[in-house]
Amino acid sequence: MSATPSGAKIGDSPRFRARIRRMGAVMSKEWGQIRRDPSTFGIAGLLPLLLLFLFGYAVSLDTAATRTALVLQDNGGAAQRLAGAFAASPSFRIAPMTSVDEARGELVAGRLRAIIVIPQDFSRATARGAGATVQLITDGSVPNTAAFADGHTRALVRAWSAAEADERGSATITPLRIVPHYVYNATLKSRYFLVPGAIAIVMAMIGSMLTALVVAREWERATMEALLATDLSVTEMIFAKVTPYFLLGLGSMSLCVAVAVGWYDLPLRGSFLALVGLSAAFLFATLGQGLLISAAAKSQFVSTQYALLSGFLPSLLLSGFLFEISSMPIGIQWLTWLVPARYLIPPLESLFLAGDIWGLIWPSMAALTAFGIFFFWRAISATQRSIS
Repeated sequence: MSATPSGAKIGDSPRFRARIRRMGAVMSKEWGQIRRDPSTFGIAGLLPLLLLFLFGYAVSLDTAATRTALVLQDNGGAAQRLAGAFAASPSFRIAPMTSVDEARGELVAGRLRAIIVIPQDFSRATARGAGATVQLITDGSVPNTAAFADGHTRALVRAWSAAEADERGSATITPLRIVPHYVYNATLKSRYFLVPGAIAIVMAMIGSMLTALVVAREWERATMEALLATDLSVTEMIFAKVTPYFLLGLGSMSLCVAVAVGWYDLPLRGSFLALVGLSAAFLFATLGQGLLISAAAKSQFVSTQYALLSGFLPSLLLSGFLFEISSMPIGIQWLTWLVPARYLIPPLESLFLAGDIWGLIWPSMAALTAFGIFFFWRAISATQRSIS
């Protein structure tokens, strides 16, 4: 006969309550380990702030003022007015120079990024309407800056030509007025998409590092057998040990979001519920990844190295944070689907800049949950094989 009446609930079973108490004791033991180990709070609290400030300020794709030499070879009125337009533009930091050779020397030395040359017959050609030219020399070793310099130069010359034609009353050049409208990021600040991406990279590294030591620590201290002697299954033991780190990871995520909104002035247009759900799914995947590393390595030192290599580098290079995935070789594009951070960055950016786009959030959460289930299953299997 069973000690539990057939109509009783599972939660009323003494055996079930005892199992819950044992899991609570393991959680309490893990919290005590966290409190005694300052490095855990450093990983969860100080490391996110340090990396977020480094990514937020050290990484930038904005080019507000390109260092540019202006070589004026024509003293005519039109050439002088164009030179004045370049000097007044906020897109260029102009350094007047007398010769192209002098400017090229500065370009090679890295003190300049572009050279603008207004040739000798510029004013006469402009007066005749014969198609005057302006030469632009850019540093191709920095392609992003070179592209910006090219775009700003073309736009400025077109605007100047239209103004000159309008002043002369000529109909040969018709000014075309373009009114741009930028959605989600009106000021075109690269920080608006770099900071959400940086949060994903930081959490990928922290999530895997927090649990990379969980099982390996027990093997090194020879306390794994004592834990399993408590009548807890491997699955229950692992989930009891991981739960404190899951809550710690949510705290780290909240800290990163607070810095993004409060310090970097990013808008948070999505709901708190969507943010928590997405964060929980991502932490489930990354904590499972760290746990699998910990169960397989059985060494705290080796686990830490593997966590950095598998959590940080793929997330930085293959998540779309810095490098556009569509521009990668097709084989690498397929490989990016195996990086959990790829599924966090687009919906996280949408939560900050656009709002709740559930058609993007739900598939990402499903993929991250699938990653977590796979990692936890493999970690539990590896631990069971080790003790059998």
